[in-house]
Amino acid sequence: MKTKTTLQTRREFLRTSVLGAAATWTLPVFLEKTFFALDAMAASAATQIVTGKDGTILVVLQLAGGNDGLNTVVPYADDAYHRARPRLALRDEQILKIDNHVGLNPKLTGLKALYDEGHLAIIQGVGYPNPNRSHFRSTEIWQTASDASRNETHGWLGRYFDNCCSGVDPTVGVAIGEEMPQAFVAKNPTGITFSRPEQFRWRASEPGKGHLTAEEHFFRQLNGSDEEITAAANNGASIGVLPGKATSELSTVEFLQRTALNAQLSSDKILAIARKYKSTVAYPQGQFASSLNIIARMIAGGLATRVYYASHGGFDTHAGQINTHTRLIGQFNDAVSAFVADLKQQGNFERVLLMTFSEFGRRVAENANGGTDHGAAAPMFIIGGTVKAGLLGQYPSLVDLDRGDLKFNIDFRSVYGTVLDKWLKARSEVVLGRNFPVLAIV
Repeated sequence: MKTKTTLQTRREFLRTSVLGAAATWTLPVFLEKTFFALDAMAASAATQIVTGKDGTILVVLQLAGGNDGLNTVVPYADDAYHRARPRLALRDEQILKIDNHVGLNPKLTGLKALYDEGHLAIIQGVGYPNPNRSHFRSTEIWQTASDASRNETHGWLGRYFDNCCSGVDPTVGVAIGEEMPQAFVAKNPTGITFSRPEQFRWRASEPGKGHLTAEEHFFRQLNGSDEEITAAANNGASIGVLPGKATSELSTVEFLQRTALNAQLSSDKILAIARKYKSTVAYPQGQFASSLNIIARMIAGGLATRVYYASHGGFDTHAGQINTHTRLIGQFNDAVSAFVADLKQQGNFERVLLMTFSEFGRRVAENANGGTDHGAAAPMFIIGGTVKAGLLGQYPSLVDLDRGDLKFNIDFRSVYGTVLDKWLKARSEVVLGRNFPVLAIV
């Protein structure tokens, strides 16, 4: 860790370069107050905060809809697998074999290569006590890291932002998508969400239209006098994103001013990075691959983001599963393979950890429609340049079931806790509310 002198120096550099240059964009007249507030906050900090620009990065990949774990990490040598799935079971000769019992779906060639290189950990039988088979509720449990019997308001990453990321850059968390994942919900709003970098910015109304949007009206009020700013705050105006957070050092008015400044600077920074970095790695077509491409560009450009989030949907395969799942898992493999190749080319693969999750697995037995219904336990993948590769945990029994579902043997919060403690260097007990067994992942 570096001393607070270094932090002050970095803050001074920020003030005289990025923020100073921002003044030429005719940004608000309150810059001087904001500079003093930032300098005061920097002076009170004892150590420099680790960011995604020079520290480790976590990329969370959601397989939304309930990915079929049995046809992802396949127990090909188990006769019970073939008996339960006369139409859906993958043939032994198709499997990318890991050992004499399990292997990977034949579409996961890129992940098999990562496993062989020592960069993939496969965690078997992940779930939680008293599993819920509702998409909404089970997703909520995974996103908030709560017990099945308890409702939690804030997301597990939101609690990480609140407890471990005070005073960081507003882009500490970036989710690619149409709406913020529940995992990002925090007491003090931190982190941003967008589908494309071009969407995350304030735009003026078209000239000559004779009216202002609500956002533009508020932004212009923030450029005005303190009385106008107070009026905007009292009227409940909003600029749509709040990447910063209020602190005891700043009044409500100053917080609104700094929020507008943060939004403008962050959006311009992200757009500049997105336009500047061009990878030579060929990404496949599709939304998920596009999301990973954007994340790779943000990492290459030195964005301070510590946690990225992207989702790949469509895994609710109640009917006609074989074709749908084959297509989806192939898209996942191809996108992740391109992303990893990009990170290696950048020289950032050692700093990045990818973690996959799905709200639940599928039933062991296929249904009458050639699909599988909502299940419980399923595997997770951990990918990275410093990952301890291998199979973790025992593959759940396919005959000793919980109402037709696999019984979990590793609580997903052990994975979260290990990532927090060992990778993000955060106290998992503070974020998760208690300690969970640590896994040999990193």
